[in-house]
Amino acid sequence: MASTIIKQQAAQAAPGKTGTKPQESPSLLRQPRAVWAVVFACIIAFMGLGLVDPILPAIAHKLNASASQVTLLFTSYNAVMAVAMLITGVLSSKLGMKGTLLTGIVIIAVFAALGGASNGIWPLIGLRGGWGLGNALFVATSLTAIVTLSKSGTAKAIILYEAAIGVGISVGPLLGGELGSISWRGPFLGVAGLMVIAFIGLLILMPSAKKTPVLPGARTAAASKPRVSLLDPFRTLKHRSILVLGIGACLYNFGFITLMAYSPFVMGLDEHGLGYVFLGWGVLLALTSVFMAPKLQRKFGTVKSMCAMLFLFGLVLLAMGIWTSTQWVIIAAVIFAGALLGNNNTLITTAVMNAAPVERSTASAAYSFLRFLGAAVAPYLAGKLSEWYNPHVPFIVGAGFVILAVVFILLNRNYVKHVDNAASAH
Repeated sequence: MASTIIKQQAAQAAPGKTGTKPQESPSLLRQPRAVWAVVFACIIAFMGLGLVDPILPAIAHKLNASASQVTLLFTSYNAVMAVAMLITGVLSSKLGMKGTLLTGIVIIAVFAALGGASNGIWPLIGLRGGWGLGNALFVATSLTAIVTLSKSGTAKAIILYEAAIGVGISVGPLLGGELGSISWRGPFLGVAGLMVIAFIGLLILMPSAKKTPVLPGARTAAASKPRVSLLDPFRTLKHRSILVLGIGACLYNFGFITLMAYSPFVMGLDEHGLGYVFLGWGVLLALTSVFMAPKLQRKFGTVKSMCAMLFLFGLVLLAMGIWTSTQWVIIAAVIFAGALLGNNNTLITTAVMNAAPVERSTASAAYSFLRFLGAAVAPYLAGKLSEWYNPHVPFIVGAGFVILAVVFILLNRNYVKHVDNAASAH
């Protein structure tokens, strides 16, 4: 059914008489002003994620906190995001896409600023949870907004979204390293300032709902959309395709967040050095998500390509676990992992958007709920495993979870194989 809907939207986007030469697929860069407004806000928002990464060791030192306590900054953030994803659909239906995006940005700015003013690790952990609430509203709605408003189809819209994430994540650590070298508070206050810029840009550039140019198919779907309920994400999980991808992402995020939250503690670099390492990571993530992932998808299919990237990522984490004390191996592995994660993020997001015949926002909320559950447990578990055993164990455990994600998806492949047919409709 998802494939049928996408084909209908494609036909509406390229009207013409039967038998006439089909129009070329719209360019990725030819988008309505509303799409570019959201993309700009995405770049600023995801800069906030990378800004904090280079200062994790500095926070531990300045606030006399252990590695496991500092990783709770990721745990509280992702745990609140996971739960908040369940209410994003209801809030978005009441506030509209623009209102929900602006609300999320305001919440991020407020809690980031309060975090920069805090003086203890536990208040900072709590404030990061508030930050996660704002990010949940923004992330869930921004993806839906770009896909819904884009003129170039779902696949290219997702590439644009992942590119915005990659640009934000790649630039964020560099800025975070510079601000963090002045004070660990700098990146938190920097996020608050960037959110103000994003708020102004979105307020000015994104039209109101009544003026937003939406594709005919999207407008029809919106008009016939049933009333949004808090139970919708749970009902969506009855679709085995969404459930399989969500559980797979939950397992994969154990490795992904272990790399992000724990690797800064074993690299032995200062704020500047960590900023440059994660800059390289983010650049590869951005480039592969835009240029390589679509080629892999066309040649090998979404599911095969996704499993291949996850398997390679598992091997990278295993190498990090074996050679944890060798600095250059950790640095090279983190940067190279950006290429694998860029490909996988685009592939799995495309799969989710094409997986079930439900509203995209509802599918995204259900999937993200499961995904961020894994992201919430992983950082604290990584810190504790390091304290209980040794610095090698967190990476080895992370690798095990990623390989388990591959096995789980392959065992349930019959439930997700249709996403390749849906993607080919674009």
